[in-house]
Amino acid sequence: MKKLFAIAVFLTGGILFAQTGPSVRLNGYTTYAFDDNHVDSYYSTTSYFEGAMKGGFEWGGGLEVVLPQGRGVEFSYLRLDSYAPIEYYNDGVQFSDFDVAHNYLFLGFNQNVQINPRVEPYAGLMLGMAIYDVTNPDNSNSGSATKFAWGLKGGLNIWANERVGLKMQAALISAVQAVGGGIYFGTGGAGAGVTGFSTYYQFNLGGGLVFKLR
Repeated sequence: MKKLFAIAVFLTGGILFAQTGPSVRLNGYTTYAFDDNHVDSYYSTTSYFEGAMKGGFEWGGGLEVVLPQGRGVEFSYLRLDSYAPIEYYNDGVQFSDFDVAHNYLFLGFNQNVQINPRVEPYAGLMLGMAIYDVTNPDNSNSGSATKFAWGLKGGLNIWANERVGLKMQAALISAVQAVGGGIYFGTGGAGAGVTGFSTYYQFNLGGGLVFKLR
């Protein structure tokens, strides 16, 4: 999956640079990710987990190529460190606050609309992968998984001058079958236990900076 994603980025970038007059932007993101208060997998009364995936400060950056008509392609990375309070069954009902590191790699397809030299709304679709690292601090057991992820975003670039602007953005990110099915909660820690899954949704709100490099 990682190889296919890298090939897609390379081919898309080559096609865009072959076009006439693209501009290159560096986007910096700082947002707050809200909680997903319902993640679970239930097979039976002795094989389940349920709980929440907490949000927090999310940061990242992206390199975007924008064509004269405003269509852009962006390769971006986002990072969120949070935790998941999870109840699960292991010789009785157990509870742990699992540490969770979220890493997202996206290829985004954006549409920018230049209303005037200062104001530029945009919207976009993101496709890529979510890499999750989970640790049970009670016993140091850990596990990781890579899942397909997608996202939607919309916002506003407010340009201070021709090169630097302020970014305001809202976004929704979803990792399909992110919890369980590779990252398990149970048997005392991540890496073993319930083999179900739960699709994870994350809404974030914030902004950042945008720089025109070319």
